[in-house]
Amino acid sequence: MPTEVHMDARHAAEAVAAARVPAPPSLFLEAELWASGERFRQLFDRFNDAIFLVDPGADRIVDVNPKACEMLGYARAELVAMRVSDVHPDEMPKFLAFAESVRSQGHGRTEGLTCLGKRGQSIPAEISAAVFFDGDPARALMLASVRDISERKRAQEALAQLQRRNELVLQAAGEGIYGLDAEGKTTFVNPAAARMLGWQAEELIGRPMHALLHHARPEGSPYPATACPIYAALKDGDVHRVDDEMFWRKDGSGFPVEYTSTPIVEDGKLAGAVVVFWDVTKRKQTEESLHRALAEVKALKERLQAENLYLQEEIKTQRNFDEIIGASPPLRQVLAKVAQVGPTDATVLIHGETGTGKELVARALHDLSARRGRPLVKVNCGAISAGLVESELFGHEKGAFTGALHQRIGRFELANGGTIFLDEVGELPPDVQVKLLRVLQEREFERVGSSRPIRADVRIIAATHRNLPEEVKAGRFRADLYYRLSVFPLKVPPLRERASDIPLIVEHLVAKSARKLGKVLRGVTAPTLDRLVRYPWPGNVRELENVIERAAIVARGPLIEIDESLAPETRDPAGPSGAATLEEVERAHILSVLRTANWSVSGERGAATVLGLNPSTLRSRMQKLGIRRPIGGAAPNAPASLTPPA
Repeated sequence: MPTEVHMDARHAAEAVAAARVPAPPSLFLEAELWASGERFRQLFDRFNDAIFLVDPGADRIVDVNPKACEMLGYARAELVAMRVSDVHPDEMPKFLAFAESVRSQGHGRTEGLTCLGKRGQSIPAEISAAVFFDGDPARALMLASVRDISERKRAQEALAQLQRRNELVLQAAGEGIYGLDAEGKTTFVNPAAARMLGWQAEELIGRPMHALLHHARPEGSPYPATACPIYAALKDGDVHRVDDEMFWRKDGSGFPVEYTSTPIVEDGKLAGAVVVFWDVTKRKQTEESLHRALAEVKALKERLQAENLYLQEEIKTQRNFDEIIGASPPLRQVLAKVAQVGPTDATVLIHGETGTGKELVARALHDLSARRGRPLVKVNCGAISAGLVESELFGHEKGAFTGALHQRIGRFELANGGTIFLDEVGELPPDVQVKLLRVLQEREFERVGSSRPIRADVRIIAATHRNLPEEVKAGRFRADLYYRLSVFPLKVPPLRERASDIPLIVEHLVAKSARKLGKVLRGVTAPTLDRLVRYPWPGNVRELENVIERAAIVARGPLIEIDESLAPETRDPAGPSGAATLEEVERAHILSVLRTANWSVSGERGAATVLGLNPSTLRSRMQKLGIRRPIGGAAPNAPASLTPPA
């Protein structure tokens, strides 16, 4: 089988010369000589490409090889009888221009012509040609190698269509997309990227993108290109994904982004990178809103847990008595004022001796207000050490001080929407007085260890047994705080000023003791009631309750009797022969309790507990009455041998 030969027209001319076909001195062969050369004929016919020998000036096809006939669908005789313009019917001017270029340069190549086949099909062609003449340019012929490039054209068109589609995808993509070369300069930018960045695409092409949009971190500190994950893809060839950085617009504003930087590899080398980024502003806002909501839920959960614990403690705590009992004029005056101020949000300062029922008045004020659906939170300011009172009132953050292992909400947060009762407010240290004043003035506070203000929607009711005006004069209590607290002052009368209420209170306390002890008790004997009414009760209702409970425990029948052996503190210190002053009665009573308690003031069995007083209050009364603990068996009234009480 003949061997196929692959070469263009120029190589064909060289092959003819190698076949030693006689040639003119100019080294260009005459067409008649080529056609007559047997070796040339064989070579001509064996070419794998279609070969045409044409005379462009005469519009004549001189000869063709079998591949030319196969490509166009004609027999050789048909093609030789045809004109060049028959093969290029609509492109003859273009063909003649190409032929002139070949004649002037000796050879040429084009893909800009098509051939018309016998079936009328248009065949895109790649033509390589060389010129041959015998010295007379007018007789020049052109030897052309013609290849059918239909498949190539279709592939190119398919590729172009794919590129157009890809371009449309880039143009329509909602994500920002831009490309970088190996030096980090911008090669393309899609419309979404330009829109998000505030630049025109042409302003970015050829410029280093890092310097334009990624030069600073979210907090504003410089971001060197050497540390940029986008540029890292140009060095390590890895895909880099980041979701917590910032891009900067042309106007200097920034927005949070998530992006991927994917390297481009060409011929085994890193040629650039493609960056796809998203504006995640809305997502970040949603996440922040979710975090805030979760924090609020957590805070609400902690608050509900704290309220639950507080209410459980309240249930366990035994109150002096369940309601305010009595009908005496002094008590009715107090209750009338409670009815006036209770429904308001006014701050109330309750004055009264220890044990008079200041807490019950505070509860009545709360129950009359619109805040009754929220808790009444009680704080005994005198029972909390000075170092912890601020944390107790306002809460603290984790790590705010040694031992603060967890965040803790304070009583003001716990009372949000309700009422806080600050009992013994006069005991607050000066630094806490300042913070309380701020709550009253600005209705906000801060936890210990935090600078974030917290709104305080709380009604404040305070109580004290101290003479606060005297404390203000002495510099122990802030005047401005006193005036803020005493918007509506209330004075609860001591039990000795409403002796007519004692029978009702005794009846209530006996019934209460009967329920608690599971005994049948109907009341007290007449002499006992007379003794109870005549006694001045320095410990007020709290002291009366303690006396009734002790008597109920040892009672052997339905009627309680209190005699001097059971409760010597109820004796009249002046005896039947004369009357005693109030101070003498109080002094005798405290001395009796102290002796019984072995001169122990504080503690579970101390005199303060028996009397229903705070230890500090009892010490203050002892100092005022000149009561000192005896040493070495001396009489308790001997001032020469005094020592402070325990």
